[in-house]
Amino acid sequence: MSVDPQSLSLILHPAAVLKEVAKTVDPDDKTVHAVAEVMIRIMREHRGAGLAAPQVGLSWRLFVTHDPDNKEHAFAWINPTLESVGDDKAIEDEGCLSIPEVRGNIRRSVSIRITGFDIQGNPAEEMSDEVIARVWQHENDHLDGVLIIDKMTAMDRLVNRRKIRDLERAM
Repeated sequence: MSVDPQSLSLILHPAAVLKEVAKTVDPDDKTVHAVAEVMIRIMREHRGAGLAAPQVGLSWRLFVTHDPDNKEHAFAWINPTLESVGDDKAIEDEGCLSIPEVRGNIRRSVSIRITGFDIQGNPAEEMSDEVIARVWQHENDHLDGVLIIDKMTAMDRLVNRRKIRDLERAM
């Protein structure tokens, strides 16, 4: 993979890469690990809870997160797979670094099991019914080319219409 991790920056809607289904990557590839490290820095600079590779212009199945209750502990998920645990769903307010100033109420599973590989390429698995489960789902949506504006209610889309249109015109 010929990517300069230091050249990465946050990509905004309506960049085409945000709508692509990302491809799996080699969890042992040192470039993937370096990209994950840079993504953690970018996530923190923008005060996000997570950041997916498409948000820095790479159509890779990779995202980074930190627990909102423990911002010092960041984690990279390479080729993650999510599974809902139980049928409980909740609607919560969400925003997205790639769609600044746009917020909406998004319905998601409450409890999630995530599997994948960590930043060293080791198999990793976690389960949570805390806020981090919502973050995993939000970031995983990015890997499938899905944005919060795709999941918003009609009312939320109407409330955010001008901000979304302004972003689209700026491109």
